[in-house]
Amino acid sequence: MEGAMAPDLNPPAGVDAFLAGIGWGDAEIQPIAGDASFRRYFRIVMPGRSAILMDAPPPHEDPRPFLRVARWLGERGFAAPAILGEQLDEGLVLLEDFGNARMRETVDAAPESELRLYEEAVDLLIRLHGHPAGPWRPYDLAEYQREAGLLVEWYCPAVSLDVDVEGYRAAWDAVLAPLANAPVVTVLRDYHAENLMLLEEGAQTLGLLDFQDALAGHPAYDLVSLLQDARREVPAALEAAMLDRYRRTTGVDASFEVAYHVLGAQRNAKIIGIFTRLWRRDGKPRYPALCPRVWGYLERDLAHPALAPVRGWFDAQIPPALRGDPIVLGA
Repeated sequence: MEGAMAPDLNPPAGVDAFLAGIGWGDAEIQPIAGDASFRRYFRIVMPGRSAILMDAPPPHEDPRPFLRVARWLGERGFAAPAILGEQLDEGLVLLEDFGNARMRETVDAAPESELRLYEEAVDLLIRLHGHPAGPWRPYDLAEYQREAGLLVEWYCPAVSLDVDVEGYRAAWDAVLAPLANAPVVTVLRDYHAENLMLLEEGAQTLGLLDFQDALAGHPAYDLVSLLQDARREVPAALEAAMLDRYRRTTGVDASFEVAYHVLGAQRNAKIIGIFTRLWRRDGKPRYPALCPRVWGYLERDLAHPALAPVRGWFDAQIPPALRGDPIVLGA
């Protein structure tokens, strides 16, 4: 359970016939990095062109939500990968290739680009939020509670803590309730520097990835996802400047900043639980090392007065010394 699982780099069964049937026969198939799911990705290369093969094998994965959201985004002028072919029963989808220039590596290699690219990412969200929410299920209080509960379900046992679960739910009920009547937008849910691609041409400068879990929810959520990034440290000053950019451009009132920190705390609690689960259940031990950064974001959010009930629960139930990498703390 705790050992790393070697990734399967072999192309999926039936891929040759699939590619041949859509005009990509005899292409070179190159494995590329996957993500935290069962999905795998391959670059399909032919002279003068390339594409990305998504292998989303049933029953673990279903590519249909990705296709629905990709088409919805594309119809509204956002740069989601074009769908070049699909064989849904086998979980195979051929996608437009956005290349290798992710926002994450670009900013890390050229720090002077950080402000400009984060401004572009915030402005993309502002444009997205100018559209009515898509036909997605609601990101409601029950979903927020289920996600926040991953921390007590996975992280707390990993560090040998027996905590007050009912008190945890009650604290979240208290802080989440004011969000129930907020306007809703399309929430991509995993909007951060590793899922934004720098495109070389065209009107769109940022390409979108990993949006298959889109819901109709609060506009602050994806802003938190971008600015409290589990995978790279976003400076607090940059976070504050980008939050201010969003607020000034959209004209939202002070309740938006409250929602931002409430959803930041909710999302970060969820991520700590998910990263622990990826280690303990799925044999992916690289994720818990990211937890100390996420705890830092969570504590920053908990300092907001609106989070007082949840902050009180954390102060009583999880000592500061047990907030960190669950592999290290549980050893």
